[in-house]
Amino acid sequence: MLSTLRSIVQELNGINNLQEALDTIASRVQAAMQTEVCSVYLYDQQSGCYVLKATEGLYKDAVGQVRIAPSEGLVGLVGTREEPINLEDAQSHPRNRYFPETGEERFRSFLGVPIIHHRRVLGVIVVQESQNQRCFDEGEEAFLVTISAQLAGVIAHSEATGAIGGLSITGDQARDVVFSGVAGSPGVAIGTGVVIFPPADLDSVPNKRCEDIDSEIQRFRDAVTSVREDVEQVGERLAPQLRPEEQALFEVYLRMLHDHALPGEVENRIQDGSWAQGALKDVVNQYVRHFEMMGDLYLRERAVDIRDLGRRLLSHLQEGEPETPEFPDNTILVSDELTPAMLGEVPQGQLVGLVSVRGSGNSHVAILARAMGVPTVMGLVDIPVAQLDGREMIVDGYEGQIFASPSMELKTFFESIIEEEQELVRGLEELRDKPCKTLDGHRMPLYVNTGLITDVVRSLNHGAEGIGLYRTEVPFMINERFPSEQEQRAYYREQLEAFAPADVTMRTLDIGGDKALSYFPIVEENPFLGWRGIRVTLDHPEIFLVQIRAMIKASEGLDNLRIMLPMVSNVSEIEEAQHLIYRAWHEVRGEGYKLAMPQVGVMIEIPAAVYQIREIASRVDFISVGSNDLTQYLLAVDRNNPRVASLYHSYHPAVLEALCQVAQDCHDVGKPVSICGELAGDPGGAILLMAMGYDALSMNAANLPKIKSIIRGVDLEMARQLLAEVLTMDSPHVIRSCVELRLRNLGFGRYIRPERSASQFNESVAQGEPTTAATSSRH
Repeated sequence: MLSTLRSIVQELNGINNLQEALDTIASRVQAAMQTEVCSVYLYDQQSGCYVLKATEGLYKDAVGQVRIAPSEGLVGLVGTREEPINLEDAQSHPRNRYFPETGEERFRSFLGVPIIHHRRVLGVIVVQESQNQRCFDEGEEAFLVTISAQLAGVIAHSEATGAIGGLSITGDQARDVVFSGVAGSPGVAIGTGVVIFPPADLDSVPNKRCEDIDSEIQRFRDAVTSVREDVEQVGERLAPQLRPEEQALFEVYLRMLHDHALPGEVENRIQDGSWAQGALKDVVNQYVRHFEMMGDLYLRERAVDIRDLGRRLLSHLQEGEPETPEFPDNTILVSDELTPAMLGEVPQGQLVGLVSVRGSGNSHVAILARAMGVPTVMGLVDIPVAQLDGREMIVDGYEGQIFASPSMELKTFFESIIEEEQELVRGLEELRDKPCKTLDGHRMPLYVNTGLITDVVRSLNHGAEGIGLYRTEVPFMINERFPSEQEQRAYYREQLEAFAPADVTMRTLDIGGDKALSYFPIVEENPFLGWRGIRVTLDHPEIFLVQIRAMIKASEGLDNLRIMLPMVSNVSEIEEAQHLIYRAWHEVRGEGYKLAMPQVGVMIEIPAAVYQIREIASRVDFISVGSNDLTQYLLAVDRNNPRVASLYHSYHPAVLEALCQVAQDCHDVGKPVSICGELAGDPGGAILLMAMGYDALSMNAANLPKIKSIIRGVDLEMARQLLAEVLTMDSPHVIRSCVELRLRNLGFGRYIRPERSASQFNESVAQGEPTTAATSSRH
């Protein structure tokens, strides 16, 4: 049974067509379990019924015709209960119902298993038997459960693929289909999807049509010729070191590159209108699937050779192409995993939205997106990225959703939200030069988090009083090598000059975790608990010293530099880093620079540091809390994992208690404390942090005007009362609701989320208002 299961799983993984996958499952499961019937029913969102989509043993004419409501029959019962139902005599069950068009009245034994994907029932798989009193045993039930789990991913992927193209699971027209992910950056964007895929990654190649078939075929033939030459050269070079049987591998490659083999099939697909990369991907995947299904181990291993050959061909196809695609005016950048470098490829003024399959609302790219004011949705784990290239899309960064095949009514609805956002921004412009002071006179300095030079202009326009966090890893990420001391000095000087004489707090290089450098890869099974932040730079003092020297030199004549150390977990790290900083400062002064020793502080991100605040604060000039990572570590939630993103709560009681303790302990030893995590830019979070006693809040520039407006409209005593109230609560959801209710009562509801949302649009559809037909489709 195990080998059969493995074979079916391999076959499923290689099938892209949903109906083919369902037919294959019905046939293979019927044979494997030696039962008379295997059927697959899929749940149709539009009709609210389970539809018979594939069967072996029932009448084929019933496929697509039989529809079962959740309240009907045993299939509906399996879906409703969301668990297997195994019956020796289905005819005696009170929920049993026959559908004459299927011919199932002669079958008595019944085993039904729900097909569930991410808590959503997609359908039901059923096996039936006419022989009396056959009870499917535990092994058979477990086998069918395993099959259903594999089938769930195939169905979800196919649903998404069809929906993007405007088709429902039954093939009917679908519009305004929504895909739910995680909100990465607030706002709404309407534009055209542009898919960015990594070089030589076949799985990420988007589906495109070619306009000039002859030139596309020639381009592919040139790639084949180049790969042939590469293989021949490698074979000749390695011949003296290889045995004859090993040399034969190169002959296998060359035979696969023969015109009548793989290249011929790729050219046939190009003739049908596909571009070369897409045709290559389809053919290679087809070859791989066939090889993996073979019983012979040697032949199965040849699938690896096919993949390698496909990557080699793709690499040559990509040579000579423009390094960046064409970007339309309203570009929505889409990728399996967005990187800061990708954001920089889009010409200024043309990027309106971001969509990333991987990542969460607190990933590094999401933070950059918020700094740039670009609506972003992350964590769309089941969406077929390749289908989004060139598609008109809507990105709802408030609710973490994207819409494919949008109707004119839906576009009009979201255009009105965009206009409301613009009016709100215009209304806050007058606050730029006004002090951030509460109604009862408490001063609350507001700083910004920056990383790109474009952040500077936006920050100054929004009235920032300084930089609370400059992410120095950004200049490292946009380079193909470590930037030189002179290059770093130029980056840092821009930031320091723009805000002088106000303070600019520069965090030393913080790589690892979700921030990787292509030229300095850090591969770890658990990167967030691994080699990152201060741990990397202390192990590489040559990198750290160059950066510190560049910072200090950049501050000459300005003296507004503050240096901050990330990911500190113990006092010894601080002492070692301070020794290197003093060394760099003396070296710079020895070169003739005249400047004061910059202030040095620590970023509190690790729970261990929370309990050492007094010892840490006594050794540095200031403390700043990085609430994003601190929350992640306190709650044991990977902020880049969309599957657990719902467990990440900045309002969690443990997080609030830790933040209170940090502020209190810092003040007890007479050191200033600020916070530069995303909580500072949250309307309710800013109120609570002010009440805790934080001396400054640092946030993304886009959030600064509304936070200033809120603080100027409340008094400190009210904030302290609210904090005392929420600290008695044990649920992050209740705490957030309490804080948001208070803000609404004070007239600040418009800052929490848009007054209208996509859910309200869906409600209008349900009430019969004239919009579209498929807004309830969720994937």
